[in-house]
Amino acid sequence: MCTRLLMLFLSASLLVISSVVGDDSSPAQDNNIAMLMERMEQGDLAFKARDYEMARDLFAETADMARMFGSNSILTEAYAMVARTYLIMGKDMIGRAMLAKSGDFAMKEEPLGWSRFLGVRGRFEWQSGELDKATATFKEMYEFCSTANLHERAIDAAHMVAITGSPEEQIAWGKKGIAEAEAGKVTGWLGPLWNNLGATYEDLGTYDQALEAYLKAREYHYLYGDDMNKLIADWAVGHAYRLSGDIKNARIWLDPLFKRCVDLNAGEFLGWTHKDYAEVELLDGHPELALEHLLKAEALLKKAGIQSWAPEDYNKLVVQIDELKKNAGE
Repeated sequence: MCTRLLMLFLSASLLVISSVVGDDSSPAQDNNIAMLMERMEQGDLAFKARDYEMARDLFAETADMARMFGSNSILTEAYAMVARTYLIMGKDMIGRAMLAKSGDFAMKEEPLGWSRFLGVRGRFEWQSGELDKATATFKEMYEFCSTANLHERAIDAAHMVAITGSPEEQIAWGKKGIAEAEAGKVTGWLGPLWNNLGATYEDLGTYDQALEAYLKAREYHYLYGDDMNKLIADWAVGHAYRLSGDIKNARIWLDPLFKRCVDLNAGEFLGWTHKDYAEVELLDGHPELALEHLLKAEALLKKAGIQSWAPEDYNKLVVQIDELKKNAGE
């Protein structure tokens, strides 16, 4: 569970694909369309920076302007992204109302608007637990975008099927997304795509394959990612070595992360690093050291709100701490 959430953190900045001029542009509208496209790009950049309130305001303003200038496709996209900002801010009821507005204007004849609408609709279905429905939506989006030559959006769709589908679908669509990104030279997507594939292999218990995927992901995060992306990519490799029982390499990869987490003020990931290091100490026969790391992990992850977004992982952590305390006679 926790690894899948962390992999989503790594991919979040790529899940917004900016629009390009095409659907409803005409000579008389060129200036207006260019201005609207610039506003959409500003909204996408704010979303990528996780400034969701600013992104929402920019998309809402763009929707108003698109309605004024008669750009149906951009209106569809802007409403869809307003909905998505509400979803990610935990206001899904308002978000659903905005998504319905987007759906009122969405037309298959306008590929940019239709594909953006599908991408957001699928995310609402995913977040509400309707995984089969979400998977079907993302498959529809993939086929549509592939036909319309919207390559980055096709990759996004494949990436999402690799999250929402069955384990078999996750592997197949993860590889499909990787092949699409390589063929289209959209290499910035390859880090998140390899991450997701690694998380699927981890869920299936095939840790050697997970390690290979995480090592591949790391290559691309070091080419295109920021310091946080690189930190999490290195953590994933150390985590995978620990899962495969390779204590020596797990220590080599995890040791430097304590300082890097502090330097980046990455309290949550410092917590996960302590958690993995505790498991390494247990494998190495040092339960007293493991307990020290687990106590630090619990404090850091609790501060990061793990009880709300990963309650099962938190409960397991508490039980593990209690068992070690009991065994130590505390």
